[in-house]
Amino acid sequence: MTEFFGQEHQQTVKTWETILTKCSMDTIFITPVWQSTWWKRFSPGGDLFIEVVSDGDLDLGVIPLQITQGVASFIGDSDLYDYMDFPVVSGKEDLFFSKALEKINTLDWHTLKLESIFEDSPTLEFIPDVARKLGMEIEINESDKTPLVSLPVTWEDYLLQLRKKDRHELRRKFRRLNANGDNNQVEVSVNAENVDSVMEEFFDLMALSGENKSIFLDAGNRGFFKDIATALSLQGQFRLFFLEIEGTKVATCICFDYGDKFLLYNSGYDPEFSTLSVGLLNKANTIATAIELSKKQYNFLKGTERYKYHLGAQETSVFDINIGK
Repeated sequence: MTEFFGQEHQQTVKTWETILTKCSMDTIFITPVWQSTWWKRFSPGGDLFIEVVSDGDLDLGVIPLQITQGVASFIGDSDLYDYMDFPVVSGKEDLFFSKALEKINTLDWHTLKLESIFEDSPTLEFIPDVARKLGMEIEINESDKTPLVSLPVTWEDYLLQLRKKDRHELRRKFRRLNANGDNNQVEVSVNAENVDSVMEEFFDLMALSGENKSIFLDAGNRGFFKDIATALSLQGQFRLFFLEIEGTKVATCICFDYGDKFLLYNSGYDPEFSTLSVGLLNKANTIATAIELSKKQYNFLKGTERYKYHLGAQETSVFDINIGK
């Protein structure tokens, strides 16, 4: 197994981070810290192929692939990554994909699986033609939805964006919550000393909120959540919120604070308090936080749960690309 980012790769990391600042698809999931954290936690078999693609002195983008038993793919797992993609400098996509796919074509694989690509990604625009010119077969399928909200400058403006019924219901739910005892949303700072105890509180509420979430929280995924919490907290990008009623934690969610966006990564709540809509209201409070921070977008990430649309989300799609030699 190839080591992820040994000492010899430090310049690659710096170049990758610089490219992300010029990339239209810049997202937390394709940062070096996210991908190296995943690799170190799960230690998958196979080999890494990480290479900066350049044109003379100009860096165009990064190829971040893992290759296992003849299948090449983005580094990671689409169950833990909501988006996956190539970091590419905006305006240089055509040249990047021509050079990148020629390099990828020299590797030992029979199938190239590129999952969870956002609908506006230049990968969807440029890679099909390049692949076909190289004699490859390509298939593109919509794989999921990622609902998101464009944020205005004030909470009241946000409420006015909602459908009348949803606006009325949200206000009514907040009034009902406030009538049932003292409540407040608290944010907990995570660090290496408290990550185990704090994240276990999160896991408890996440597991209570659904059998599928309880099953999802195996030892590997719990460990990854803790790793990400520690790593991203150092960069101010990991935000952990709890809703408390009379001092009892009844709902929780993890948000990523990245650039001009807030991304809702995962959540949970105590079903004993479901009549107070604590899960939805805790998320609504994080939208208010994002607005206070002047964020431009709140992304609910993968899944078409109804509450996302009640909170004003509009659908966007992610796609999978399968390429065969």
